Amino acid sequence: MGTPPFAATILAALLTAGHQVRAVYTQPPRPAGRGHRLQPSAVQLAAARHGLEIRCPTRLRDAAVQAEFAALAADAAVVAAYGLILPPPLLTGPRLGCLNVHASLLPRWRGAAPVQHALLAGDRETGITIMQMDEGLDTGPILMQQAIAIAADATAASLTEALARLGGELILKALDAAAKGVLHPRPQPVSGVTYAPKIAREQGRLNWRCPAVELERRIRAFDPQPGAFFDCRGEAVRVHAATVVPDNWGAPPGTVLDDRLTIACGAGALRLLRLQRPGRAPLAAEVFLRGYPLAAGTLLPCPATS
Repeated sequence: MGTPPFAATILAALLTAGHQVRAVYTQPPRPAGRGHRLQPSAVQLAAARHGLEIRCPTRLRDAAVQAEFAALAADAAVVAAYGLILPPPLLTGPRLGCLNVHASLLPRWRGAAPVQHALLAGDRETGITIMQMDEGLDTGPILMQQAIAIAADATAASLTEALARLGGELILKALDAAAKGVLHPRPQPVSGVTYAPKIAREQGRLNWRCPAVELERRIRAFDPQPGAFFDCRGEAVRVHAATVVPDNWGAPPGTVLDDRLTIACGAGALRLLRLQRPGRAPLAAEVFLRGYPLAAGTLLPCPATS
């Protein structure tokens, strides 16, 4: 049960290991791209390639949906970034219950966007937790857990990919241990709980009043989605990469400091390395400036909020 590429990697691990997948549950196709055409999820595409039964219910509380799930008589349900809340009849249906592959070291970063929030917070490590699901929001007992370091240049895309590979390895160990009856759940600690709510597009707007360190984290945390951007000449210019410069020479936030596109921030400065105008391809800063000059001394607007 999953939807994005993270979950597709988990599905691939299960299939490679020889597990029999009786059904795949995923979110229904959603409008995407310029034409807003319906696009199947990464998990649906992966399941279709393997000829698996695919189910895309919009609700899991319908009696017919629950009866179909129960009829699978599954040993276990593996859940990874599915996007729907599982009601009690589904949680208790499989013989071994529902095992969730969560991309954080629970109880830190419960919720929908643990990778992005770990990057925003400047965490030095994160990891995968295999959790026995209960009715709470990522509150179930921990079955297995493994940490990995967060690289200084990690983006949400690169970190998610690394965590997906780890999650695939760990869920196989957890299922094997559960089948042998040697898996021992332990309650999550009561301290250290943090939450990672969904990320909205507006959170990608760069406010130059913020410290440069925070803005650089935001750029990496929102790559690829929803993207970090700033307003200039009526356009939302996306920033794909940047680096922190310690000094802003006392200039007002938003000031272009030099011909290398270094922008003064509330603390320090941010040198923009790769940018993209709407409808255009991403460009290195020096190439971007040839067609979109921003001279030293230019003052970029600061939004009212961060």
